[in-house]
Amino acid sequence: MQIEIITKEDLNEFKKELLEEVRKLLSSGTILQSEYLKSWEVCKLLKISPGILQTLRKTRKLPYKKIGGSIFYSKIDIGQMLKL
Repeated sequence: MQIEIITKEDLNEFKKELLEEVRKLLSSGTILQSEYLKSWEVCKLLKISPGILQTLRKTRKLPYKKIGGSIFYSKIDIGQMLKL
């Protein structure tokens, strides 16, 4: 097993690279949340009630991510569910 030592300089360089990538994403107009919808947006898009959306979650027909207290749905997952 080979041990690799990471220095403060390595971490600072990584931080600079990461921040630069985030800046590029934000400046290009790509918003990370644009790929995901909140519950109310899904209800409006699919013209369903919050109760139906909850049933889709519980039956695992529509995958979701819970971040903090908010639930997000991938636009790709919604599209795949509609194709079934």
